[in-house]
Amino acid sequence: MSNMPFGFSGRDDDSDRPGDNPFDPAAGFDPAALGRMLTEFGQMLSNMGEGGGPGGGSGPVNYDVAKQLARRQLGSTVEPVSPESAAAVAEAAHLAELWLDAATTLPAGATKTVAWTANDWLENTIDTWKRLCDPVAQQVSGVWTNTLPDEARDMAGPMLGMLVSMGGYAFGSQLGQALGQLAQEVLTSTDVGLPLGPAGTAALLPAAIAEFGSGLEQDEREILVFLAAREAAHQRLFHHVPWLRQRLLGAVEDYARGIKVDFSAIEEAAAGIDPAALQDPSKLEELLAQNAFEPQTTPEQKQALERLETMLALIEGWVETVVTEALGERLPGVAALTETLRRRRATGGPAEQTFATLVGLELRPRKLREAGALWRTLTEQAGLDGRDGVWAHPDLLPDSADLDDPTAFIAGITSGEAGFDPIAALEETQAREREAQEKKDRGDDKPDSSSPE
Repeated sequence: MSNMPFGFSGRDDDSDRPGDNPFDPAAGFDPAALGRMLTEFGQMLSNMGEGGGPGGGSGPVNYDVAKQLARRQLGSTVEPVSPESAAAVAEAAHLAELWLDAATTLPAGATKTVAWTANDWLENTIDTWKRLCDPVAQQVSGVWTNTLPDEARDMAGPMLGMLVSMGGYAFGSQLGQALGQLAQEVLTSTDVGLPLGPAGTAALLPAAIAEFGSGLEQDEREILVFLAAREAAHQRLFHHVPWLRQRLLGAVEDYARGIKVDFSAIEEAAAGIDPAALQDPSKLEELLAQNAFEPQTTPEQKQALERLETMLALIEGWVETVVTEALGERLPGVAALTETLRRRRATGGPAEQTFATLVGLELRPRKLREAGALWRTLTEQAGLDGRDGVWAHPDLLPDSADLDDPTAFIAGITSGEAGFDPIAALEETQAREREAQEKKDRGDDKPDSSSPE
């Protein structure tokens, strides 16, 4: 975890720029900067008093503020998608779907394909970001009420309420800045590996795709068809594997909920402050600025992270395998584009960096190459039915150890039975587990006490 999740960092990376602090002796007193600071502070208090709009300030993150700041970062010059770009996206998606039909048993999953602007992406993904970010913010918000001594909490009651509101505003501010950056970089609705957009909607962002392709020696139409195929493959998987979306987002939520703070450090910091002084906002700010609030990595988080990384690798590896199978002989640049996206993910592109800031983890499929090799081998040895049938139930999927050494996993699927039925295999496993449990309940598994030692 290379970045602190949002809400933990005491300041933004660029908070030391000259002129940002009106009282900076080196820069001289700047009345204009002071005026801006007071205006923004007044707007913050106004937003807190009004709840930040309908539903905006009722939770741990002020999402109205987040959307306002993200839109401000995008600016008012976001060009609408031209009819020509929209038509090109529709044509690329149609062609990609036709070619994918021969590469997977999963039918088309998108009910519509759209061309989004950065603003469209923001509007259509904010609900998923709420689900991802709320657990982190709730953990941080609960630190104060759960760790301060009773006397201090009673005396600081009104200020603690304001602190929670200020926290929601601060979280919303940081989220807005991050989403404003991310909205300008993502290529599709599934670009970060998660189903951020509405179910059944395949979305491509022509402006970002044009920027992405400007540094590549590839045909623009080929790039568009390649990305449309990746988006369509993701949509097929998320639509026809009904448990996958919940399992994937749930792993992110589990990771966020596992965030723990060093309570002993907080208690030590709080013990040195006069409870009466907690009515002074500057004292609360002083306590917040201390390093007692850095999150600690827990065993639960490590387990959730391993599950998430394995799931992401399996998804991305399957998408790579299917897209290469569908386009490999039709578009000569597929291999180079695939490697470009791999490097983009491996080096932590804008999407990964932003997600690390927002949720506190690096969203990278670290075992992507191993997962891709596993899916390709399954395709060769078990066919499309055997490969895609593994997605029938989460218990059938390979785990992290299987990616390290897939021999036993592949052998279990391709054990000489041409018509491998994953559901039948699952039912057989469950039947054995039920039989073992019934024996245990009856006591049949206990040793016979009358038998000689």
